Amino acid sequence: MSANVDMNQRPDPDQVLVDIADYVDSYDITSDEAYDTARNCLIDTLGCGLLALRFPECTKHLGPIVPDTVVANGARVPGTSHVLDPVKAAWDIGAMVRWLDFNDTWLAAEWGHPSDNLGGILAVADWLSRDNISKGKAPLMMRDVLTAMIKAHEIQGVIALENSFNRVGLDHVVLVKVASTAVVTKLLGGTREQIIDALSQAWVDGQSLRTYRHAPNAGSRKSWAAGDATSRAVRLAMMTMKGEMGIPGVLTAPQWGFYDVLFSHTNKDMALKPEEEREFKFTQAYGSYVMENILFKISFPAEFHSQTACECAVQLHPEVKERLDDIEKIVITTHESAIRIISKVGPLANPADRDHCLQYMTAVPLIFGDLVAEHYEDDFHKAHPIIDELRDKMEIVEDERYTREYLEPDKRSIANAIQVFFKDGTSTEKVAVEYPIGHRRRRDEGIPVLEKKFLDNLRTRYPDWKCQAIMALTLDQDRLEATPVNEFMELMVST
Repeated sequence: MSANVDMNQRPDPDQVLVDIADYVDSYDITSDEAYDTARNCLIDTLGCGLLALRFPECTKHLGPIVPDTVVANGARVPGTSHVLDPVKAAWDIGAMVRWLDFNDTWLAAEWGHPSDNLGGILAVADWLSRDNISKGKAPLMMRDVLTAMIKAHEIQGVIALENSFNRVGLDHVVLVKVASTAVVTKLLGGTREQIIDALSQAWVDGQSLRTYRHAPNAGSRKSWAAGDATSRAVRLAMMTMKGEMGIPGVLTAPQWGFYDVLFSHTNKDMALKPEEEREFKFTQAYGSYVMENILFKISFPAEFHSQTACECAVQLHPEVKERLDDIEKIVITTHESAIRIISKVGPLANPADRDHCLQYMTAVPLIFGDLVAEHYEDDFHKAHPIIDELRDKMEIVEDERYTREYLEPDKRSIANAIQVFFKDGTSTEKVAVEYPIGHRRRRDEGIPVLEKKFLDNLRTRYPDWKCQAIMALTLDQDRLEATPVNEFMELMVST
């Protein structure tokens, strides 16, 4: 037999697929903290989506692909009157919640925003509930949504702990696609084997490059990429439920598998990794760790590596606001990931470019004492040339301790420090914040602010009576969990 002939013996499913499927299919979430945090994540994520509806660049993408399409028992899109098929509804919800870079974050070897998975989860849960009711069956409950959220967070976050996709040029939304595929297949009634098959389709799919997140190509695709990923997950899950076969060796197949094709080199020098380094590494099993430790963006719609820098800048604002022309330099002390991902010099082309620029996100609150989504818009940037003047005076310095503690499991700090030096030789104190207000270590301080953020976001879309009704429901854990999904989504509709 020729040595070039492939052995056509179908392999057992890759262990990574099996582990995820076993977790989604049979693991029982027992953590009250995880469910409470998932409820807070739900309201925060929806609030971010509602706020995004103020921006035409977001809303122009929403609604049916073919105008005036009517979908019987379709899924609703919060804050709108759209009733869509679950694939497009997942896209819309996912794009909304990610548009302003204001939803939760997970930082590890890979980073991302696990609440991006809510697009697929909510769309499928609402459609299934309405379809079930039309057939005389019971709807899904919001506890089912929270359970799916916890598990999607866990899948995305645990894989991200030790495996960097950005270093090989892949965008983190691959993990949204994988996590959403797993939990959505389960919501659709999929078996363990069907979850494995659907997961294999997610891994074999074409994966997004990070080009649209980095200078000089940063642009608005980064605002809808996660919606696209969770939507694709719904499509793959639904295809699997119709009997589409899986690809069991999708990760490990020699030459053709994910590891050899997409995970075998480093972005730094493109040198091939040793074979033993091409497979994913795991340091813990799936549970509820990620939801319990999720990072909320409570105060600023800004890339998370800059959140503490924004806090530092707000603290310094009263001291520097009258001396902006006297500034000689601004030293930002930070961690390696911030330098690699969001440190930029030179012109910033659009809002998506600005909300991923450490220097811009520091300059604005130094000048104005706050940072809101409107501060990234072209008109605002053009009207305030002082922003770029301060950017040109910034020096970025790495603190090795900040870099180290960013990755330590018991810390997961996201530290930044700022010191401003003036032309007369004086300077401010070096102001440091190591844990942002959305960190687990600051939950008691952060949750009341998160709830206020949600109420403020509701008021951008609904009359006061509806805002109060939504708040009353979503702040009551037991009542929310016992609410049918379709009734919850009806409350979120806006005409």
